[in-house]
Amino acid sequence: MKTPLLAADAVILYAEGLVLIRRDNPPFEGCYALPGGFVEVGETVEEAAKREAREETGLDIELLGLVGIYSDPGRDPRGHVVSAAYLAQGRGEMKVGSDARSVAVFSLDDLPSLAFDHQKIISDALIFRDSLLRRSN
Repeated sequence: MKTPLLAADAVILYAEGLVLIRRDNPPFEGCYALPGGFVEVGETVEEAAKREAREETGLDIELLGLVGIYSDPGRDPRGHVVSAAYLAQGRGEMKVGSDARSVAVFSLDDLPSLAFDHQKIISDALIFRDSLLRRSN
């Protein structure tokens, strides 16, 4: 039986903006995307989100909550990939790492065109962030 692959993505708030990587590999080579990748056997999705963020951005992240599960079979041209997306706060010194051509912080008001369904994930994450802020006030 063939089943979907599992991935984890992180919407990382850092330095008054949002961390994006520029992909170094297909699909969407050269395009901006959220840090993330496939979950390894024996790893939780939360661990995968933290590992991928560290590998691609150099940042340690604190997960603030699950934004959602993204499961559209057409969201990844490589095949059916389901992603658990988290809102996170980045800490440490940002530096480009594996699978990324570059890493940068973007203003939430001036995001570039994004790979996959990452624009939707970011939109959902900002709604989630706003609900967290309302609850804390």
